[in-house]
Amino acid sequence: MDHDQMGVILDVTPGDHEGFERHLLEGMGHHVSVCHGPGDDVCPLLEEGSCEQVEQAHGVVFKLDLEREYHRRILEQYKRTLPTDMPIAVAVQPGQETTYAGLLDGLYVWSHSPTAAELDGFASLVEAADDTRTTGS
Repeated sequence: MDHDQMGVILDVTPGDHEGFERHLLEGMGHHVSVCHGPGDDVCPLLEEGSCEQVEQAHGVVFKLDLEREYHRRILEQYKRTLPTDMPIAVAVQPGQETTYAGLLDGLYVWSHSPTAAELDGFASLVEAADDTRTTGS
């Protein structure tokens, strides 16, 4: 698998199992771009309409705080911007899958930090979607 062709964005609060998830996905052959969210800055995807990481992505693991309206807007923009067959997985706090059901509709939702098996499954979804795009099936 070519690392340049298989990119996953890991949107995560610094220190939130970032090393585990990154190491696991990279071990599965995926280039991982870590985004720590806007912090004190702004998100270029929202403010400028584009983001280099997003343009190169083949999947997204979103672990930013859905309680923050700005983070919800980022997730909404992913849904609007990315191809409908590009896997987006969202790790939520328990209960948020109900509170934000509309926003999460059509996405892969984990109500906990993803396990190795769940990340492996997500990586397989990314590969399958990428294979479908390249073969035109």
